[in-house]
This record gives sequence, structure tokens and C-alpha cells, in this order.
Amino acid sequence: MRIHVLERQQRIERPLAEVFPFYADAANLERITPPWLGFEVTTPRPIAMGVGALIEYRLRLHGVPVRWRTRIEAWEPPYRFIDAQLSGPYALWHHTGATVLGDRVRYALPLGLAGEAARALFVRRDLERIFDYRRDAVAKLLGGPASGGRRSP
Repeated sequence: MRIHVLERQQRIERPLAEVFPFYADAANLERITPPWLGFEVTTPRPIAMGVGALIEYRLRLHGVPVRWRTRIEAWEPPYRFIDAQLSGPYALWHHTGATVLGDRVRYALPLGLAGEAARALFVRRDLERIFDYRRDAVAKLLGGPASGGRRSP
């Protein structure tokens, strides 16, 4: 299984005490996800965030309905959190969010060479678009520049 990494960083000119709670509310994930994904948190709210919290989502990837379930593996307010996919579209999804306002996602696609072909054709581009949208949405909602570091080997 080939593992890929997507990283983003963004500077927000707000105190940690204001920024981290924004990410602690899973409902805000809907606000910072591109509308073209039809993304919805399906776990009943409020969601008690902490290690072991399970969050379920529904979205559409290129018109295909997808259910996704993640677990919070680390919860260290106001500094970072880690969520990992339990079930969903990836063979691996391990996301670290930090108040540098950084995202680091390690992911792998299922289906061997077919999965790698899908990554080359659209998955990598889609993930970059999603995280670029999030960066711009966060900048609009919390203030700060809509540009930030970008790395996706």
C-alpha cells in the first residue's frame, strides 16, 4: 500500500482559545467543506469531542454516495487533534489538525494500481481542492489570510 501525504498550513490572527473551539464543533466541518461534496455530519449532536469519539458523515464523491466513520485518536485542546478513518473511501486516512492551523493527512487508496490511477486522475486534485476550500472558508469565518503553505507530494 502506497501512503500519500497532504499538508496545509494557515495563519489565523485569533487567540487559540477562540480558534480551537471552532474545530471542536463537528458541525463546523460542514461549513468548511466544499458544497459540491454534499457533506453532512450524521452523528446526532451535540458530539462530545474527546479521545474515542466516533463521528459519522455522508457525502457524495463524483456523484457516488459515501458513508464515512472516524474516531478521535488524540484530543489535546487547544493544540491538536487526530482523527482516523474506521470505514470510508480510503484504505488509510489519518488526519492531524493543529493550531498552527495545520492539517496533515496520511492516506492510501484501496484497489492497488486502480486506486493509484484514480489518485492520479482525480483523487489528489479533489483533496487539494477540498483543503484549499477549507482554508478559504476558515479565513472567512475566523479571519486571517486566505493563503497558506501547501504541500502534497
